[in-house]
Amino acid sequence: MSTESIERIYTINLGKVLLSPNNQRAKRAINMIREFATKHMKSENVKIEEEISHLVWARGIRHPPRKIRVKITKDDGNVIVSKYQEEKKAEETLKKSDKKSDGKKKGDKKSDNKTKKEEKKVEEKKTEEKPKLDEKKVEEKPKKEEKKPEEKPKKAEEKPKQEEKKSEKKPKKE
Repeated sequence: MSTESIERIYTINLGKVLLSPNNQRAKRAINMIREFATKHMKSENVKIEEEISHLVWARGIRHPPRKIRVKITKDDGNVIVSKYQEEKKAEETLKKSDKKSDGKKKGDKKSDNKTKKEEKKVEEKKTEEKPKLDEKKVEEKPKKEEKKPEEKPKKAEEKPKQEEKKSEKKPKKE
């Protein structure tokens, strides 16, 4: 047979899962994914990765997702269904860098100044937010610790006073 591997990306609609009973929906979704892979890759030997299973079962047996994006790979009759990692993030960063370089080529000083100012603002916000969060955490912990020791001695002080009152009452009765 051919050693070539076929790799395709699909969005599988799992909407019909809702027609099955509540307590069987996630199981049915897994079976639908298996049937889909069998039909489109024309092979009976289908393996579903654990990651896909976790995605389907994440919200329990009664509420599987309506759609799922998968990458299906076929190697020598074996079909593997895996989660599709989007590559949009990498593309977006490339587009942004291209836009910046285009602006510099045109000689737009304003665009250069704006980007530098925006970068500085973002950096300042990040640095300001981190210490604030750290300060809050530091402040909260000592307050909690201070309250606990204060409460315990109060309770301890109350008990001896009650015992003294009892001991005072006893000699009066005798």
